Amino acid sequence: MASVTVSSAARSFEKPRRSFSLLFYRAVRDLKPVWLLEDIRTMETFYPEEDSNKRTYTPSEALLYAIVHDHQAYAQYLLNRYTEEALARPGERFCCCPSSAPHLSMAVRYDRRHILGLILQETHRVPSTPPYTDQTGCFHMEDGRTPLHLACELQRPEAVVLLLGSGCSPHAKDHNGLTPLDVILEKLWDCEVAGSGQDRRQCLDNLLLFMPKVHFKMEATLSREPERWTKLLGEDTYMYLSKRSPASLVLSAMQTVLKQLSPASFPDCLHELPIPSSLKPTGLPLSQRDRHRVL
Repeated sequence: MASVTVSSAARSFEKPRRSFSLLFYRAVRDLKPVWLLEDIRTMETFYPEEDSNKRTYTPSEALLYAIVHDHQAYAQYLLNRYTEEALARPGERFCCCPSSAPHLSMAVRYDRRHILGLILQETHRVPSTPPYTDQTGCFHMEDGRTPLHLACELQRPEAVVLLLGSGCSPHAKDHNGLTPLDVILEKLWDCEVAGSGQDRRQCLDNLLLFMPKVHFKMEATLSREPERWTKLLGEDTYMYLSKRSPASLVLSAMQTVLKQLSPASFPDCLHELPIPSSLKPTGLPLSQRDRHRVL
């Protein structure tokens, strides 16, 4: 009889919890005003005493909702008001693995370019080791890959530029020892059958602009099938990646220029470079000023 009573009590507590979660989810999805979302987020619901730490959503969990539903104003508020808390790891109700950079990975996965730029801008105010941009996303979803790996996997050239310009390492390795360059080369290899690979090629070109030295796992593969890789990459790129010739003068010059830009003020510095737009990375993201003008 006692067990039945306990079970009934648990169900009675679970119902308002689910209702609260659904209320908050719908409010973010419907792009409700920030003040209303904060009222809902911090509302203490009637949970058992032992669940008191789950009475409200944390800024980190709220930011994940904002990313999924592209609520840019709410994301900006959370990042400005609760910078460290918003970028902290979310609770176990979102993911049970010790993921350290789920927000960046989520912004890349959902192609939330504006929010991605906001997060990257705030990461420079929260020092961490290793750098926040090089920490891995969810182990179950990302297989230990950094946000840059994911941007290459999903072929998002603008995200690649934002991440690299903000200090993300192009040499980071996932659990299989693959770098972002390996990931995009695999995609280019597959596109020979799949058809057009414009976004793949843009991702590769953007990567090389931030890689004065190339180190990747597939170097031996390029040497084994030179004709096919030359056809896929073009002779100049193939010779550079296979280390048979140095970078072209234009590529070398752009690598030197981009290395001087401050990650904390990227992409504004990139837009202000007094060079032809054709020499700048493809899929160039909007500057902060232009983003505010669009909004």
